Amino acid sequence: MGFVSHSLALDSATVPEPRRGVARAARVGIGGPVGSGKTRLLEQLIPRFAARGVDLAVITNDLVTREDAERVRRSGLIDPERVLAVETGACPHTAIREDPTLNLQAADSLDERYAGLQLVLIESGGDNLASSFSLDLVDYWLFVIDVAAGDDIPRKRGLGVISCDLLVINKFDLAQYVGVNLERMVAEAREVRNQRAVTLTNCATGDGVDAVVDEIIEKVLFDVH
Repeated sequence: MGFVSHSLALDSATVPEPRRGVARAARVGIGGPVGSGKTRLLEQLIPRFAARGVDLAVITNDLVTREDAERVRRSGLIDPERVLAVETGACPHTAIREDPTLNLQAADSLDERYAGLQLVLIESGGDNLASSFSLDLVDYWLFVIDVAAGDDIPRKRGLGVISCDLLVINKFDLAQYVGVNLERMVAEAREVRNQRAVTLTNCATGDGVDAVVDEIIEKVLFDVH
């Protein structure tokens, strides 16, 4: 395992420099707090993109482990070689915002390895509501929040909630059990986002995930049907 900068590490022994002229896949970030459902969303997205004929790969971020990457590799949803793990070794948003070098290198290596790659999904490590992706790293990014964490999350106006391209309110099925007014939560989310895209999902069952796929295809991939 080679250390690239400070405490950031990638689980690939060598990361080749991309060839001049290698086509770059679209890069979509998935951020959000710990436990909001990022990895489960990722697992729901993979087969849906595959069913649409999208050639994809995955990068996951964790602090000092490769737990999420190993989970996705074991899932049987994707060739394990197409899943790279980044160990950030610091605040998760450092590796996706302040210094995304390691994630950029990982994405470049996937472009190098897989001719025809169309999409790289980059899952951030679990972070707080201030987490956001550098646009040097991604073309589009989602922020996942959890109904069970409270319907006041949109009112807190975290950077992730406000600035993401698509806000995903996950675990909507739990609203009745945790005393959340879901209709108000969605309305307030749209208000603080100036009516930009908000969608509801239950990533345990896959409810609402097709809408996320449709949004990414419309806004990022364009020519996939």
